[in-house]
Amino acid sequence: MARKGGMLRSGLPLTIKLAKFGAVGLSGVGVNTLFLYLLHERAALPLLLAAPLAVEASIASNFILNNHWTFGRPTLAFIDFAKFNLVSLGGLVITTGSLYVLVTLVSMYYLLANLVGIGLATAWNFALNVLWTWRQP
Repeated sequence: MARKGGMLRSGLPLTIKLAKFGAVGLSGVGVNTLFLYLLHERAALPLLLAAPLAVEASIASNFILNNHWTFGRPTLAFIDFAKFNLVSLGGLVITTGSLYVLVTLVSMYYLLANLVGIGLATAWNFALNVLWTWRQP
């Protein structure tokens, strides 16, 4: 990835991209919560079916927002969406694995352990999406 004066080729400093990526991630929490409520409470889907559908809705929302706002891409590409989904799956494994290890082996309070896992997964997601999903030519 070419850098010039601490900036990516697209013109935005990496720290601004990270801040935008984080803001999009926070919006994804809202999308996930809304879809989970609508699918489980309103559409009466079982929780174990509604939850992954809500996660995928938030992944799709995050992809669209990151594609246009964070990374400045004018069009959507299915291959990029597939990459984003794969990276997000890795983030899910990191969050869940960290939570399990920190609670089980370190006896950390589960909500704190979850925040640590989210932080690690965010670093993973951002790095891989910058280097792979939205790699600059």
